[in-house]
Amino acid sequence: MGKVILITGASRGIGLQLVRTVFQWDAECVVYGVARTEASLQSLQREYGADKFMYRACDITDRSQVQALVEEIRNKQGRLDSIIANAGVLEPVKSIAQSCSEHDIELWKRLFDVNFFSIVTLVTMCLPLLKSSPLVSNIVFVGSGASVKPYNGWSAYGCSKAALNHLAMDIASEEPSDKVRTVCIAPGVVNTQMQRDIRETLGPQGMTPDSLERFTQLHKNSMLLDPKVPAAVLAQLALKGIPDALNGQYLRYNDDRLGPVQG
Repeated sequence: MGKVILITGASRGIGLQLVRTVFQWDAECVVYGVARTEASLQSLQREYGADKFMYRACDITDRSQVQALVEEIRNKQGRLDSIIANAGVLEPVKSIAQSCSEHDIELWKRLFDVNFFSIVTLVTMCLPLLKSSPLVSNIVFVGSGASVKPYNGWSAYGCSKAALNHLAMDIASEEPSDKVRTVCIAPGVVNTQMQRDIRETLGPQGMTPDSLERFTQLHKNSMLLDPKVPAAVLAQLALKGIPDALNGQYLRYNDDRLGPVQG
């Protein structure tokens, strides 16, 4: 049997491509896909088989559902070798000065629940399984350039991704690198539903025209990345392992230190 890999946000975009890339490179893997949209997960299971692709359609902010997922992996596989934490949301897109209502703060909390606290829950629950793997296990966070650079209206999102960078450092500091390694990868500006939302709804509502222009021009000039590009990097880290020298670091998907990506 190949590696046992858990991928969140697996129903579309980068997550969907991740599942395909992992199986393309190693057909012996067992993949657990997590997302809220069940139809896409069912389609993947029909394509790859119920013994290779297992899924749970759930809200990853629900601790009881995450616990049930981890127990299923423990009971059925007895191991977990890699996690790719890909699920995330962008809304609310609004300046800090405008985020003054109770509703706005609740949206901030919801975003942090999805982008950060659900990952803290998942990692803490999975650590015993990861450390019992016969291999060096890997935790790959899908980060963002917004964690180290401000984008108008993206305060909530950027702060949550910055917290994820720190979480990667903390895990690397606390856990032995011969058992668990972690890294946070910014995937670039990718042609996904999130980018469409930025151009059509979230951006016009909450970003300045100048800030939004960058994203509209990337789309207009066909410069958005295909999801296959970051998926290849993320899948490589989950399958081949995170180099010890990169343990706990934040990197862009095209950082030279990640080395050549297999095709």
